Parts: sequence; structure tokens; C-alpha cells
Amino acid sequence: MGSNNLEQMPPTGGVRVIKPSQFDSNTPQTPGMQRVAAVSRELAGSQGIWAGVTNVGPHVASAKHHHGELETVIYVVSGHAQIRWGEQLEFSADVEPGDFIYVPPFVPHQELNPGNEPSQWVIVRNSQDPIVVNLEPTSTEQQQANDTTHGS
Repeated sequence: MGSNNLEQMPPTGGVRVIKPSQFDSNTPQTPGMQRVAAVSRELAGSQGIWAGVTNVGPHVASAKHHHGELETVIYVVSGHAQIRWGEQLEFSADVEPGDFIYVPPFVPHQELNPGNEPSQWVIVRNSQDPIVVNLEPTSTEQQQANDTTHGS
């Protein structure tokens, strides 16, 4: 257990404040986006919940992925973006600041930001397990979006 951060924190009666400078990027990633942990066992001593932040850059499409058995809640902080989901990413919804997104277990999805400004999202999951299953593109359109995103 990474207790270094816990040992450096002052006693707070169980409450932990995690500053952005303490966020941990050592968490599973999906091409096209950057996740950082903000609330985890290592950073906050949490037991059954994980929270973090992701930034989806302008003109970016993340790789298609899912989070196994985990439920995911996303809060859109800034930017106008889109989420696609389904086996063939056949469903989509535009998202904007203030929107919440619920992603059920095992549902393949992809974050897209067609705009010129970054989009920041807060992510909360119901487990400490860092499950990220990156999936291969299933269509030419998805492959092109991934190639553009990753500079391939």
C-alpha cells in the first residue's frame, strides 16, 4: 500500500484534502486522454471508491474502452464534447458543462472532443480496482479517429 502520501498528510479527523499537485497519473490510461487519480487508497485512504480527472484535448477521440465490472459516473466540468457507446459505438450524446454521464459495467465507450477547447471531466468509480480494457477499433471510422488521435 502506497502510504507515503498518507504519512505526509496532517491528522484531519478522517477527512482528506487532495491538492491538484498531489494527483497521481500512475493509473491505467486510454490512448487519446489523460487520467489522473485524485481520490484513491494511496492518496486518500479510500476503501470502495475512486475518483479522478481526465482531460480530453481539442480534436481528440479516445480509444474505445470499458471498465469491466465497474460503474462509472462522469461530471463534465468544462468544454463541449461527445460520448459514444455500444458494441459498435452506435449510440452518442453531446455533453457540456454541468452534465453527468453514467456508464454501466462492461459498456464499450469513447470520449470525443471535436471542439477547439479542452474538455475536463471528473470521474468516479465504485472500486479501487483500476480496470481499463482498451478495445481494438471495430470500423474504418474508429480506426481513422484513433490514428488521428494518436498520430499514427
